[in-house]
Amino acid sequence: MQSDVSALLRALRERVTASLKTRLLLLTLAVFVAVSLPAYVAFEWIVRTTVVKLGTLFAEKQVLFDRYRGLEALMREVSLAETLTRSPAVIEWATDEAAPDKAARGLAELERYRQSFQDHSYFFVVHASGNYYFNDRDGSYAGDQRRYTVKPENPRDGWYYTTIADGPGCRLNVDHDDNLAVTKVWINCVIAEGGRVLGAIGTGVDLTAFIREVVDIPQVGVQSMFVDRAGAIQAHRDARMVDFHSLTKDTKAKKTIYALVDRDTDRATLAAMMARLGEGRNAVESSFIRIGGKDYLVGVGYLDRVGWFNVTLMDVDAIIDRAMFAPIAALLALIAAAAVALMMVFFRRVVLDRLARLEGAIRRMEVGDFAAEVDRGRDEIGRLSRAFARMAAAVGDHTGLLEEMVAERTDQLRRLAQVDPLTGIYNRRGVLVALEPMRAAAERDGVALDLLLIDFDLFKTINDAHGHHGGDRVLSEAACRLRAALRPGDVYGRWGGDEFIVVARPRPETTIRALAETLLAAIGGTPVTLDGGVAVRVSISIGACRLTEGDTIDAALGRADAALYEAKRSGRDTAVVHDPLRHGNGNILLSA
Repeated sequence: MQSDVSALLRALRERVTASLKTRLLLLTLAVFVAVSLPAYVAFEWIVRTTVVKLGTLFAEKQVLFDRYRGLEALMREVSLAETLTRSPAVIEWATDEAAPDKAARGLAELERYRQSFQDHSYFFVVHASGNYYFNDRDGSYAGDQRRYTVKPENPRDGWYYTTIADGPGCRLNVDHDDNLAVTKVWINCVIAEGGRVLGAIGTGVDLTAFIREVVDIPQVGVQSMFVDRAGAIQAHRDARMVDFHSLTKDTKAKKTIYALVDRDTDRATLAAMMARLGEGRNAVESSFIRIGGKDYLVGVGYLDRVGWFNVTLMDVDAIIDRAMFAPIAALLALIAAAAVALMMVFFRRVVLDRLARLEGAIRRMEVGDFAAEVDRGRDEIGRLSRAFARMAAAVGDHTGLLEEMVAERTDQLRRLAQVDPLTGIYNRRGVLVALEPMRAAAERDGVALDLLLIDFDLFKTINDAHGHHGGDRVLSEAACRLRAALRPGDVYGRWGGDEFIVVARPRPETTIRALAETLLAAIGGTPVTLDGGVAVRVSISIGACRLTEGDTIDAALGRADAALYEAKRSGRDTAVVHDPLRHGNGNILLSA
């Protein structure tokens, strides 16, 4: 057994000695394991502790801010509604609804307060009769404020009976009034005198405006909502999350904040926080709670005057600037730098110095000193050094052959890019490339170039009658005839489809018109013989213009194309030359 272990150790030692890669891998793993584990533990502990402390402080400040913001939006309305419950005119009317003079004073008081409410609306329920009075911001129901009568047996009127059952004071309820067809945050205040309930009075705050002003304020990593004592969501930036008709709903049917929480333990934690706040033990409480698969720092405050809790969800990672952990990062960077330095010392001795010797040997080999010393090690660098000496001679032999092959391939690629494979003449790219030196020479000589666009007449009929093979034969023959009719140095090519382009230097002995006539005769003068001996007569139309200094190719093509269109319109088998210096419309009609 001991001999087997010894043999295994020797084999392992031999493998490590012969493999630079293995040695580097083992050393790298050892260094980083030794450095990274304590650094990681320290970093995690510091970051977690700091995030919890900073997040808790932020949560408390944020909840107090949200609480103030919520109170500011609602308390003024609640205070006005509470004041209205103590109005003598309203109380007298509630005790004697049928008296016309008391009803008039009561309605006048309600109308006066309506102008002070933010929503410019009010409602008033007389308990004795159940009559529901309402007027909106536009005064739409002036003179007809009694809208309907609440009844205990009507489930939609349950909010009223739930409100008065809770006794004096004001409560909030997010509700959609089916009779009035409005959705609001309703402020319901009970009117009582001598322990006797006289009715309920209040106003509403538009739910959309409330959410926009109080809940939906954009803050990175912060989301606010308001819930009642049962946890039912009363205000949320997503209206689908709001629990309407909370006062009259069964507990199981409510949309509560507890439904958003992932774990039962977190639900219990949140419920305990709200219970302590409702009892007045603390002003603000916060805790980390998992919602939707992510841990949020949840801060809770209690709005005691309206019976709501303001709940703020904070994504600590999005709120807390990670730059505050720069000292820790610097410490880790120093540790990593030390590890890298150690690795570099080792790497230099084991790899770089040996590679430098190999590089020197290679340079000596380049000047023919093939007897230079090479590394005799058994690892990769030693084997590479010896292999390179054998390869150097072969590389020299193959270099010339490779250069010839590259040049040949480059020429093939150029032809593929610039030559039309069907006709063997330039394609559009080839024409544009060849045109550049031609224009430069023309500008030096102070001459303008002749540009002609050539298009076959009714080319589709050839394809229809003789097939695309016949059409290809016509295009190839047209290219040959162009080549024969033009001079060396002229640039010509297939511009696309059955359209060709010619750019020629002006000829002393002829004009652009004469050149166009020559091309008309050269291409269309003789029928094209197809495979099988069928002769096909072809004709072309030509649009020509001068390409002067300062002209863009697009502008010249536009003039030539307009002339070509004129040639087509004039009956085809025709050339039209655009010449603005001699003719008003710039076109000269030349017939074939």
